[in-house]
Amino acid sequence: MLYRQMKEKGDRLSILGFGCMRLPLRGDEPENIDEEKATEMIRYAIDNGVNYVDTAWPYHNEESEPFVGKALGDGYREKIFLATKLPTWAINCRQDMDLYLEEQLKRLRTGYIDYYLIHALTRDRWSRILEHDLFDFIGKALKDGRIRHIGFSFHDELPLFREIVDAYPWDFCQIQYNFMDENYQAGKEGLEYAASKGLGVVVMEPLRGGHLARNLPVDIMKIWEESGETTSPAGWALRWVWDHPEVTLLLSGMTTMEQVMDNLDSAQHGSPLSLTSLQKERISRVRDIYRDRMRVPCTNCRYCMPCPAGVNIPECFNRLNMAYMFEDPDFAKTTYNIFLRAGGKASACIECGQCETVCPQHIRIREHLREAVELFEKEE
Repeated sequence: MLYRQMKEKGDRLSILGFGCMRLPLRGDEPENIDEEKATEMIRYAIDNGVNYVDTAWPYHNEESEPFVGKALGDGYREKIFLATKLPTWAINCRQDMDLYLEEQLKRLRTGYIDYYLIHALTRDRWSRILEHDLFDFIGKALKDGRIRHIGFSFHDELPLFREIVDAYPWDFCQIQYNFMDENYQAGKEGLEYAASKGLGVVVMEPLRGGHLARNLPVDIMKIWEESGETTSPAGWALRWVWDHPEVTLLLSGMTTMEQVMDNLDSAQHGSPLSLTSLQKERISRVRDIYRDRMRVPCTNCRYCMPCPAGVNIPECFNRLNMAYMFEDPDFAKTTYNIFLRAGGKASACIECGQCETVCPQHIRIREHLREAVELFEKEE
């Protein structure tokens, strides 16, 4: 396992972090974490060199933090750097920040958070949380030891990212970055700007919600196989991120033990500036094919959920993208009706627009839901 230093902070962090947003489930409900499998995966990853575990208040319908607290028992808490996040959307006054942090410490069964993030900042959330004296909260939480490093995660445009970076002496930031999203949100410019200011950079969505690693079309698999190397499609996507020297670590939301093992294997090759020109050209060819196929730029972050009308928005978009990206609309329609047979179909949308106000990707959700209705729910 390779490690990188957090910029100017001295912590030696594994380049692969375990993201607890997509843990294995028992059944289809997000709160039904398969605790036995998930605990085995997290501990296996830690035993094999991963020392950064990331969670957040809303993950798995607010069950991720309590689960992680249990999974890090038996001495595993002391082996890792623990990260979680302040739910900015739930803060209505200065006191709320302390209340949430205190509850998170209880849920995670710990006396301190190693890496604490101000979660999912957008223009509105940034302005609002500043009004509630954010920096006073940060200063006191750092001074009394409840948090050891402070950062923020980001879901908006580059000018705001620069503004936030310059507003406080942050230790680190977290941005979306992958070979499909090199110029999206903070993007490459933001990555380089944060690193130039001495911030560590944690990358989320390196596999774009897993879409760069599973159910790949034949023409994309052919490109990966041309290399003659044993690296998996997921491994190539991760190596592309690690190739950037400004990146401190990336978070992978692993759902199976096989994914854990594959990610660990890929990390052995995750050196900065290690990709050859031929490997980069191969990744560019794959990128071009995906861009031609993708219908909706959804990463399954689930900020649009729950929908007031009960629509399972991420699953509707997952099936819509599957139909286009993998050239199999019949299979996508079949699985759409299987996975959404208990409810949540696109036709339930009442077009209230609430989802579009919180979508980090600024997707025209209502328009694409109408498209899903046409493709999957209209009879021939």
